[in-house]
Amino acid sequence: MTHSPKAGQVHALPPVELELPLGKKPRLANRGTQKRESKRAKKRKEKNGLPEPCSAEDVLWRDVIAALGQDVVDQALEDGTESDSPFEYHQELELEVSSVCSNGEAIARSPDESRPWAIIVPFALPGEKIKARIYRNARLHSFADLLEVITPNTTLRDNSRIRCQYFGTCGGCQYQMLSYETQLDWKRDVVVKAYKNFSGLSESSVPLIQATIGSPLQYEYRTKLTPHFEAPPKSARNNSASSETKPEWLKIGFNRVGTSKTMDIEDCPIATSVINEAYHSARENIAKNIYTYKKGVSLLYRDSLPVPSKSKTGKTLNSVAALSTSLEKHVCVTNHKETAREKVGDFIFEYIAGSFFQNNNSVLVPLTDYVRDAIFPTITSGSVTNDPDAQPPTHLVDAYCGAGLFAITLSPHFQTVVGIELSEDSIKAAKNNAELNKIPKQKIFFRAGDAADIFATVGDFPPEQTVLLIDPPRKGCDDNFIRQLLDFKCKTVVYVSCNVHTQARDVGKILKATEREEKGRKYVLESVRGFDLFPQTAHVESVAVLRLA
Repeated sequence: MTHSPKAGQVHALPPVELELPLGKKPRLANRGTQKRESKRAKKRKEKNGLPEPCSAEDVLWRDVIAALGQDVVDQALEDGTESDSPFEYHQELELEVSSVCSNGEAIARSPDESRPWAIIVPFALPGEKIKARIYRNARLHSFADLLEVITPNTTLRDNSRIRCQYFGTCGGCQYQMLSYETQLDWKRDVVVKAYKNFSGLSESSVPLIQATIGSPLQYEYRTKLTPHFEAPPKSARNNSASSETKPEWLKIGFNRVGTSKTMDIEDCPIATSVINEAYHSARENIAKNIYTYKKGVSLLYRDSLPVPSKSKTGKTLNSVAALSTSLEKHVCVTNHKETAREKVGDFIFEYIAGSFFQNNNSVLVPLTDYVRDAIFPTITSGSVTNDPDAQPPTHLVDAYCGAGLFAITLSPHFQTVVGIELSEDSIKAAKNNAELNKIPKQKIFFRAGDAADIFATVGDFPPEQTVLLIDPPRKGCDDNFIRQLLDFKCKTVVYVSCNVHTQARDVGKILKATEREEKGRKYVLESVRGFDLFPQTAHVESVAVLRLA
């Protein structure tokens, strides 16, 4: 198969030291040799700058180091040859794939052993012999398009598993040719590497990473889709008549792999059938009226239960208990400002369709059940609950609470629940969801504000019986939040993350900060486990549990 050249990729840059006292700026990591950098290397470093810690560039750089070896990387940086690629633009190569990166792309070493260099190629698998074409050179690695799989790895690759006609060109999925068991194994490896590369913790401080929990649905699971299209080109803007046929230049869909170019996509097999049906209809309408658009548009398709009508007071007429079976038929919401509705176990959630809510409903019950069981572990040999003086948790603090997913589903197990979220719309939704699920007002509270502000609200909570649940955006927690977490020192911290690399960084900061204290109890990382919310992709989410010991 042939892939178009990628564009817009960013150089992966040197590793950044993450074992820092809170509030300190990152510096270059120890490169082992301790030799003075050459002027040439320093100049290039200043020109390129440092990557954001835990960014995609930083994560890829760690994979490049693992493929080439730290000594090789150190020497190239010392010699100032890290940007001297041995390859020309569009040069074609035959390569042996050695491993897979955390982003799901394959990595191979240059055939010329005298010039150690890594090549990053999408849709190839370890152990395969491939033909690839270089399209961009970076620091000690190049990016290439996959032209041909010469010798497939038949143990891993089974192309009959692929359900999408666009797989291999669309940038959405990476793993459709793999068994689901292999996908889960590889996602566990991503979690393992994240804690090795970014936590700064010793091996003894990190427990065995547990097997990734899979999604009940591997296709037709995605409940939100955002395809897009561009406005008519200048050459076609004078044509104001409606179009009976779709113009050749009109592409409605998603970006081609590694590029910012839109490719035309008629359906998406990882999206729900309700979304695909609505999308098919919308494509026809867009094509007929394309000349009325003055600029590009990002579309929204959100799978939803029908939202019940409102009474004159604005109250929802039916509660969860009265939810009729007729409402189980799903609809598609396309207005960003309209309300969407989902059922998670016995709970109902409503939220603004264009706002954040998890996009794989099928895994939300396993996820929330896992968090509940982590907070209230079964009494087994060696369990922390064997402590005769241990008191059961009674208070829950849900930082970054969104529309209240965790706060509400966990509320039956706590006396008091408090949630905080920066988005006022999300807090409004969370309050409505608490009422919708008939949770007493005196039990659950939500407020809008920065996550760090929550600690001023819960100062009277008993730390020994309080659980802090963190579910931050991809950038993770800032140092101010971590400082206040350490001051509050609740018994249990559950860290849910959509970016395991920033999670590992933050967990490392928390553990090392308590280790530096001469007195007092220390946080211990009790467990880490991945969750697969996006099958067929390389993305993995994770849940880490910390307790005071």
